Amino acid sequence: MEESMFYNKNIEVIEKELETSTSGLTSNEAKKRKEEYGENTLPKKKKDSILKIFFSEFKDPIVILLMFAVLASLIAGEVIDAVAIVVIVLIDIIMGTYQENKANNTAEALEKLVTVKVKVVRDNKVQIIDSLDLTIGDYVLLESGDKISADMRIVEAHNFMVDESVLTGESVQVNKNSVVIEKENISINEQFNMVFAGTSVVTGRAKAIVVSIGLNTELGKIASSINKTKEEKSPLTIRVEKFSKQISMLVLAIAFVITFLLMSKGVPNHEIFLSVVALAVSAMPEGLPLALTMALTIASNKMSKKNVIVRKLNSVESLGSCTVIASDKTGTLTVNEQTAKKILLPNNLEFDITGVGYEFEGEVIGENIDLASEIALYGVLNNESVIDNEKRVGDSIDVAFKVLGKKLDINTHDIKTLEIIPYESENKYSAVFYEINGETYCTVKGSLEVVKSFCSKINLINDSIDSNILEEQNESLAKSGYRVIALANGKVERKDKYCEHDIKNLTFAGMVGFIDPIRKEVVKSIEECRDAGIKVLMITGDHPLTAYSIAKELKLTNDYSTVTTGIELEEYFKKGEKEFDEFVLSKNIFTRVTPLQKLEIVNSLKRQGEFVAVTGDGVNDAPALKTANIGIAMGSGTDIARETANMIVIDDNFKSIVAGIKEGRIAYANIRKIIYFLISCGLAEVLFFCLSILFDLPMPLIAIQLLWLNVVTDGIQDFALSFEKGENGIMKEKPRNPKEPLFDKHLFQEILVSGLIIGLVVFAIWYFLINSIKMDVNVARGYIMALMVFIQNVHVFNCRSEKKSAFSVSLKSNKLIVGGVFASILLQIIVMEVPLFSKFLGTSSISVVHLLYLFMVSLTVLVMVELYKKIKYRKQ
Repeated sequence: MEESMFYNKNIEVIEKELETSTSGLTSNEAKKRKEEYGENTLPKKKKDSILKIFFSEFKDPIVILLMFAVLASLIAGEVIDAVAIVVIVLIDIIMGTYQENKANNTAEALEKLVTVKVKVVRDNKVQIIDSLDLTIGDYVLLESGDKISADMRIVEAHNFMVDESVLTGESVQVNKNSVVIEKENISINEQFNMVFAGTSVVTGRAKAIVVSIGLNTELGKIASSINKTKEEKSPLTIRVEKFSKQISMLVLAIAFVITFLLMSKGVPNHEIFLSVVALAVSAMPEGLPLALTMALTIASNKMSKKNVIVRKLNSVESLGSCTVIASDKTGTLTVNEQTAKKILLPNNLEFDITGVGYEFEGEVIGENIDLASEIALYGVLNNESVIDNEKRVGDSIDVAFKVLGKKLDINTHDIKTLEIIPYESENKYSAVFYEINGETYCTVKGSLEVVKSFCSKINLINDSIDSNILEEQNESLAKSGYRVIALANGKVERKDKYCEHDIKNLTFAGMVGFIDPIRKEVVKSIEECRDAGIKVLMITGDHPLTAYSIAKELKLTNDYSTVTTGIELEEYFKKGEKEFDEFVLSKNIFTRVTPLQKLEIVNSLKRQGEFVAVTGDGVNDAPALKTANIGIAMGSGTDIARETANMIVIDDNFKSIVAGIKEGRIAYANIRKIIYFLISCGLAEVLFFCLSILFDLPMPLIAIQLLWLNVVTDGIQDFALSFEKGENGIMKEKPRNPKEPLFDKHLFQEILVSGLIIGLVVFAIWYFLINSIKMDVNVARGYIMALMVFIQNVHVFNCRSEKKSAFSVSLKSNKLIVGGVFASILLQIIVMEVPLFSKFLGTSSISVVHLLYLFMVSLTVLVMVELYKKIKYRKQ
């Protein structure tokens, strides 16, 4: 169907254009149109099969590197080594596949599986059909609670209000009507005679014609723009790829050096090849992919307990890298429930109202509460919402008035309603005629301008209407961010029928200020972000004054100059990228923005080097969620938002996002600890090998022994390091540069020093065993294996902190470390003492006394690394 401004046309023209009428389409015509225009649905993103996820894990750079090691081992005839590496890799891949598939299934479970039913007119009678079968020209009947499944032009409307927040971002319900709009090229926010797919009916009823379905709806256009956005690599993926290249170059360099040394000594080519393969196995961090997956999986599981579902494992670390959070206001920073917070009477008497949202807890504070009760009574009488202990149905302002009535124990049992004039957007008021104690009254609520036009005097003053007094009060409330509702009441003549002309000579009663309250816990979370060097932006469709008031309460800003609007953004966008980027960087409250502008804000921040996390729940947030470095959808949000995001926050709470950032930072810190442990131990083994060759000593360990060490120490302790709780002050550090390598200068120094210390200590013992006491090579290898197990289990305590002393980190904070030490040593003793295992690994039994000697030697590594830390970080 071609684009057409249906809001600009009268119903007769639309019926003629779409070849329809009030009697609806015939069944045959509906069938033909469905074949022509297709189903009324958006294309679902195809879920990756478990096999696809499994094979995608093989793209990991380190996994590819290990596959080359497997090939080299097979060529060398070391089948056991090859099998061992394959087993380690498969465990890693299976864990990664399980976690991602589990996350996808959890996210999928959040989606609504029930097909929406729609009431339409077909064959001149009302029928109920699936929303999938809606087509162009269908006449649809809408009522309170309905989910709107297509874009429609309203034909008739009665007290009809729609919640469009998922599409526009605005938390206020929109009054709809059937009046033709003369303007052209207006935004959907201004199309009051149209309803759109994805939105829902709050109150009232309407009849409408379907004008767009599927991808041609406003919802569909947004979905299409999402699919065109390219997915970017996470910082961890980039870092691991770079790290893999570094490791590959290092292994090649080591292989070249060892080959040269052995050839210079006249060693046969076959032995050279076996030696190089063994050395490559020792240098290769076989356990690293598994360790990374474990660290991220553990963090992901911790996050799920804090209401954050991770759809892609690498997103865990990505969240920890963010420098900017661009957050939707409604429902994330606020509770998304209008709340009466202030009553202001014409004589400037004020009442403050406690409580948040639609909960009945709270009270009205002020002098002469009876005056506040009068105002509340008028709001409760002039009301079409339904509330009880479990449900709240109707316009948010009506619901808020009834909640206020509950707080003041308002009773309307003795009041008889005579006539209702429902709210219409063009009229901007609603009225109720009622009877009490034999007297007839009329009460009106609505905009100040309209309500005061019905009044002849002001309550408590009894003077004629003074617009200046009321305007000043209204402006004062509006500047504080309140949505203002004015109320009036007065006696009227008793009649059989009432209309607008009967509303006159009322007494202006006062005003009530409403606001969508902030989530109280969010203030602390924003402060945490500030301490962590993360800038928080608020992006909303609300009025600038309302947004600014909420931002002040959230302590996001105290300067109105940091607030901007969609109109200003558009002006700067036309000036070019440079000026637009500078403008965006100077603001942190963005109001009245369109989905396209939200997208441009994200692009601008990314161009300026920011790592952007975007939160949102509506369809309007989806393009920005897709484009951002990390997209975070709300659990109560739309299917499109959830499908687009990297993460889903089940409880819709900003606090959960900050908890996720902390877990992301802990996960990255733990990954660095694991790398510190694995690479320093690998470097020590390489140094040990090289020194043995240089000093004409036998090959210290064979490949299978090296692989055993990787399993019994690396495999256990890198798992234990994944459970580190995170050091104090982790949320006081500035965000990492996403381009920062895993193997940075600081970590390189730590690894180099530790590797040298361990390598030299082990070589010294090996030299002593072979040259000084002439121990048999196979027996000496058993001693070296035991020593390496001791040393690596001692060294794991060094790795618990890159800067702090091992003695300053509590053992209670990670009991798995201690358990891992005992398990590792126990396994080594078993393989030494059980003949089947000792024969397979080429080891032999060692006396308890000699084991104690080896353990004492291993402690020198702890002492020497502690001395290095003390010297390097003495100023800190």
